[in-house]
This record gives sequence, structure tokens and C-alpha cells, in this order.
Amino acid sequence: MDYKKLIIRGISYSQTQSGAYALLLEHEESNVKLPIVIGNFEAQSISLGLEKDIHPPRPLTHDLFAKFVTTTHYDLTSVVIYQIVDGVFFSNLNFKNKTSGEELILDARTSDAVAMAVRFDAPIYTTQQVLNEAGILLELEEVKGEEQAVEEASVEAGDLSLISLMEINRLLEEAVKDEDFDAALELQKEIRRRNKKID
Repeated sequence: MDYKKLIIRGISYSQTQSGAYALLLEHEESNVKLPIVIGNFEAQSISLGLEKDIHPPRPLTHDLFAKFVTTTHYDLTSVVIYQIVDGVFFSNLNFKNKTSGEELILDARTSDAVAMAVRFDAPIYTTQQVLNEAGILLELEEVKGEEQAVEEASVEAGDLSLISLMEINRLLEEAVKDEDFDAALELQKEIRRRNKKID
């Protein structure tokens, strides 16, 4: 299968879900961004994994598992986000034994898979289908005015049917720029709903 390589662009606090964070992955070649809602512990673990110089006084769960993997002579070769169902991402951890060459694939939550990937410097991949379903492609612009504030109020009220498709696309750009990925996902759903009506 032709996998698409992703890079971690950042983690931000979710503006609509208390205690949740948005992990932003990006396909470098197409600039399609993949926002994934993750929990507080996983966000902390990924952040600590990215900061190679910071070591917690006691090992976190992902550190413990990474140590176990290394001790058993395995290496994490890649992470693949292979599916999205009802907004839930499914991922595999791909291991290889350094001694025997044996390969092992484990199912994992995407947040855990990314937390492991940063500890092993393993590449993160996804499929074109996942990018098509959940990816956001934007050309960010610095535009804000009174009309936009009115449109955003309509979005917050949950009434997207009154907004033009062109305006929804613009609001989608703003939501990603402001790192409000929950709003971005809702806007994407509305765009998909309208596209289905056209088909």
C-alpha cells in the first residue's frame, strides 16, 4: 500500500472539549493536516517524548513500554494510522526483532502510537483514504472583520445551514489557524454533507 508520511506539527489545548488536546499531524508533500483529539496524559507523554532533554523522575507508561521493547531486542520501525471510523482513528505499531528479524504488529490507540513513535524516532504514516476523510488542506490568510464575527457566532450556535459553502471554507481556514480543531472537524462534516447532496 502507498503510505503517506506524516510529521508532528504541534499539540494544542482543545477549546471545546475540557481536558482534551488536539494533536496536529501533517503530510509534508501535500500540506494536508490531520487533527486528532487526544487526552491530557497522552499529550503530556508526546510532548515529553519530543523534548529529548527532559526526563521525568519516574518512567511514564510509554517510557516503560519503550524500555521493555528495547530490552526484548525489538525496534519500533513505524506507526501506521490505517483507518478512521466514526471519528476514531485506528493505528498499528510495527516492530522488528533486531536479532531474529521477526516482525510484530500491534493494534494501538493513535495517541499511544504517536507517543511511542517519538521515543523511537519512528516514522508515522497514514493512508490516502484517511487523509481524504479527515485531512484539512488550507491556505491560511490573515482576514478578520465584523461579518466574520457574525459568521463565527452562527458556527458557535451550531447553525451551519445558513452559511454559504465559500464562507464555511473560509471559517475552516480560520479554525485551523486558531488551532480550534474541534470547530474545524464540524465544518468539515458540513462540507462533506453538502458535497454528498451534490453527488
